[in-house]
Amino acid sequence: MTAFWTEPDFDDHELVQLVRDRKSGLTAIIALHSTHLGPGAGGTRFWHYADPKDGLRDALRLSRGMSYKNAMAGLPMGGGKAVILAGLDKVKTPEMLAAFGDAVGALGGRYVTAEDVGISEADMVAVSQRTPYVSGLPVEGQGAAGGDPGPFTAMGIYLGIKAAVKHKLGKDSMAGVHVAIQGTGSVGGGVARLLAADGAKLTLADIDADRAAKLAAELGGASAAADAIMDAACDVFSPNALGAVLDDAGIARLDCPIVAGGANNQLARAHHGDQLAARGILYAPDYVINAGGIISVALEYLCRRDGEACSVDTVNQRIAQIPERLEQIWAESDASGISADKVADSMAQKLIGR
Repeated sequence: MTAFWTEPDFDDHELVQLVRDRKSGLTAIIALHSTHLGPGAGGTRFWHYADPKDGLRDALRLSRGMSYKNAMAGLPMGGGKAVILAGLDKVKTPEMLAAFGDAVGALGGRYVTAEDVGISEADMVAVSQRTPYVSGLPVEGQGAAGGDPGPFTAMGIYLGIKAAVKHKLGKDSMAGVHVAIQGTGSVGGGVARLLAADGAKLTLADIDADRAAKLAAELGGASAAADAIMDAACDVFSPNALGAVLDDAGIARLDCPIVAGGANNQLARAHHGDQLAARGILYAPDYVINAGGIISVALEYLCRRDGEACSVDTVNQRIAQIPERLEQIWAESDASGISADKVADSMAQKLIGR
């Protein structure tokens, strides 16, 4: 693996660890960006990368994003992320998960993990057999926090989209507002259902075209090809798949006044936020609008650690604050002329002491 400190996405990370377990076949990268506010919290991604450098890049960028996300969500947690480098066959074994759990445990609580792309609640249960530094575990008791963070992420994005529509379009209702959603998995699909209930007009796309078409039919929307959704004329483009879709070419394709979605690291590079602003497109910084999931898993972990009860109502109360944080960012951006992403970054950096 390349020297991580020479990577352009290395941001004075506290720890970048390559984990190899020959017996199980595990190869993973754990990155801790900052523990200034508390243990680094962030999910584990299971993904096949044609070039392992892309896995390192993901770990670096995602862990930094988690530092910012947790800080802006007011959580006493730092930022971390793990990437398990899947083989081409994407086979995941109990032995791999056990070895990964041991690696997390060896960090002594500096890193707390949970679900991310390619990792299920059942996988986290398996990891929890080897280490206590795990969240996103099955719900324990009626009304208790826990389980799949996807629905909580979706709720925060839904509330953020409504806030963006009010700020940019002056509309208090989503009825008839056209939202083009890229990615219809747990998060994107959840956002689509919430918006459909409000009467929004939906166009859905996914690399699994059948999944997008089926959901569109269920919700009375339309579906589009995965490679065409960014060209859709709409009020809101909502990226909810993998990141870096907002690059030079992607931004040039957009035909919308708002970008608000749950994908991590939507901006390919820092200057792309300026490009969105130059086109008059309102941007909801991804790590602010998509914080619902980490709010859920962080509160679940902290309550379990401290032997306290944590209810879904408590989690939802915290998620309901996401629109207010977005409004603060947009207000400062409007007043200063600085792009929303840079305003958010500056706020987060102050919170983590950088």
